[in-house]
Amino acid sequence: MKKFLSVFVSVLFACALPLTLAGCSESAETVVLRVCSWEEYIDLGDWDEGEIIDLESGDIFGKNSMVDDFTEWFNSKYDFKVKVEYSTFGTNEDLYNRLSLGDEYDLVCPSDYMIMKLLAEEKIQKYSPRFFEENDENHYDNFVSPYIKNMFENYGWDEYAACYMWGTTGLVYNPEKIENTADVSTWKILSDENYKRQVTIKDNVRDAYFATLGIINGEELKAGVGDGRRSELLNDTDNATIAKAEDVLKQIKENVYSFETDAGKSDMVTGKVLANYQWSGDAVYIMDEAESDDSETELWYSVPDECTNLWFDGWVMLKDGIGGNEQKQTAAEAFVNFLSRPDNAVRNMYYIGYTSAIAGDMVYDYMEWNYGAEEEAEETLEYDLSYFFGGERILTADAADFGRDGEKINRGRQLFAQYPPQNVIDRSVVMLDFGDKLGEINQMWINVRCLDLKDISPAVIGITAAVIGVIVIAVLLYAFRYKLFINYKPKKGYEKSDK
Repeated sequence: MKKFLSVFVSVLFACALPLTLAGCSESAETVVLRVCSWEEYIDLGDWDEGEIIDLESGDIFGKNSMVDDFTEWFNSKYDFKVKVEYSTFGTNEDLYNRLSLGDEYDLVCPSDYMIMKLLAEEKIQKYSPRFFEENDENHYDNFVSPYIKNMFENYGWDEYAACYMWGTTGLVYNPEKIENTADVSTWKILSDENYKRQVTIKDNVRDAYFATLGIINGEELKAGVGDGRRSELLNDTDNATIAKAEDVLKQIKENVYSFETDAGKSDMVTGKVLANYQWSGDAVYIMDEAESDDSETELWYSVPDECTNLWFDGWVMLKDGIGGNEQKQTAAEAFVNFLSRPDNAVRNMYYIGYTSAIAGDMVYDYMEWNYGAEEEAEETLEYDLSYFFGGERILTADAADFGRDGEKINRGRQLFAQYPPQNVIDRSVVMLDFGDKLGEINQMWINVRCLDLKDISPAVIGITAAVIGVIVIAVLLYAFRYKLFINYKPKKGYEKSDK
């Protein structure tokens, strides 16, 4: 009987074991979410104790990285686990090249024109209907700015992309060195010989091309044009326009201190340059750094009168990465929603200096905490943020932080850079994908950044050719004489003795 029971229990255990292991495997299942975004574009945590943001709506503090916080939150809430593999890219083109070479990501954060390109190539996975359902966890749909939402709907991105950060382009400048504000109110400062070797321009073809078109079409733009015409002028890729842009960019090249991607930030803070073509988020960073460097100089941000590039970075899911896997898509959408929670939006804004697409009371409280006028302010100014936050949102700010042209605010410090006023929005343009003109524009950029034989005078070419000719002849003569020498055989009787 004991033997029978022993065998029975063994058989029962053997049958149950696979079921138990299967159950353990299912509960411990982990989905790997591959996320790729810009460098230094998410809160990495490790804040100092003195960095607590104490808002009326609650304290905010970045102890851990945002990725770690998301992983902990997700794994405590969902019936499967997630592991985030987070990596970064330096430019949109860098990301696109990686994708072209076969790298696979589930969730990426390119800029507007790259979103357009990926959409045209049918590489983007639509957000699921549940992402837009009315519930407490859909933070993006609940809190995205009405202004941003409207823009994404207008461009047809709303079902494919969730905006992360946005902003403008302009000029960071030192007002103590550039007293004439008219000089920083135009893109022409980039080619102005009065500022030779004292200004910088971005080392990428899109930003450089945009500013150049602002110079070429400056008079018409400043005279006032409708949105359609402004977009037409600043997205012009006609061959004649590309040729004009090349000529102007070569003038700019001779004038600027450098073409730069990141060095302009330190060059402005240390005073190597007086003005720096910059993205609004990095402009905020530069102004903050100048203040934290115990410098008495306040740096400002100006948007040229001609135009500004209104840009957006957005989270998109890639078909090749998601691959129809519902759990991956759930994790990707949860990641976007976690970053869109207002307290996390504030954390990211504080950490990187850029402006989140998320509105909501807590984000507005953060603006007041940062930029609300102190009681001792000599003069205050009502800064209207209603277009972004919705409702009536008018912040009382220190008037000393803004420069005005009549009633219009055209220059300012951090608040101006983060949330441009309506008159700046009115002269903004989204730069579109270059499409089938990309090759020609890239060739133009190569001509500007590299040696272009067309720009070398015939005299220089002639002298260079003559020098090369002399060198070639000398080498040939040397080789000929050397060949005669090694083939020379002395006459018999003159041979060297073995002794």
